[in-house]
Order: sequence, then structure tokens, then C-alpha cells
Amino acid sequence: MSDLIKKDDDNLLKIIHNGGLLDLPKPFEVEIFLFKTHIAGTSHIDNISKIEKTLNLNDKLNFYREPDNEYDPQAIRIETVKGEKIGYVPKVDNIIFSRLMDAGKLLFGKIIKKEDINNWIYIEINIYLKE
Repeated sequence: MSDLIKKDDDNLLKIIHNGGLLDLPKPFEVEIFLFKTHIAGTSHIDNISKIEKTLNLNDKLNFYREPDNEYDPQAIRIETVKGEKIGYVPKVDNIIFSRLMDAGKLLFGKIIKKEDINNWIYIEINIYLKE
């Protein structure tokens, strides 16, 4: 009888408790396109040219609120999935998105275009709401 039982070797438990290494979709989860913009502040990131080489079109970008940011209380920091900071949602665009995030909504970006313009890394993104 013991040969009928298949042991999982705890692989499923490792995935579930691994802290987000696997992004499993939830039932009825949708990504809602909200807005197209660019990443602000890339020229202030020390190693942006090195990071830019690893970025690809359609790469997911994580958003994090920075309500204590000294320059902008609605600041939304943008990071790669590896945790590398690459800039911010532009101040002129972030008021609604910061309110959504403060209300508990999950927003993220995807790269749609990147370009080196006279040593300035221009990265265009789409902003999505995960609902």
C-alpha cells in the first residue's frame, strides 16, 4: 500500500512558503491597463546604464509608495523584479496612482520602450492595476 502513495518531497510547500518566488495567478485576477508614461529620475540612478542592459520589453516593474519622500509625498518608486531601483512615476502623473496604492490597490508597470538619448536612459512604461 505504501507504494501507492506519492511523496511530494515538500516541493509544493516550498513553493507556497517561498516568499513570492513564484507569482501564481489567482482565480478571476485581471490586469487593468491604466496609463502610459515614462520613468522619471533615471539620470539620478548611479548604475542605470548597467541595469538598463538587463531590461527587456514587457518586463514587469514593481511599484512602492514613498509617502515620506522629501521631494514628493505622492512619490512612487519603481524597481525591477530583482529589487533594483530605476526611478519614479513622474510627479505630474502620480497623484491618482498614489491614492490607489494608499487604498491598498496593487499597481505595477511593464516596459514598452527603452532608448538611450545622449546618455539619458528613457524608459516608457504602461501602468496596470491588478484586480
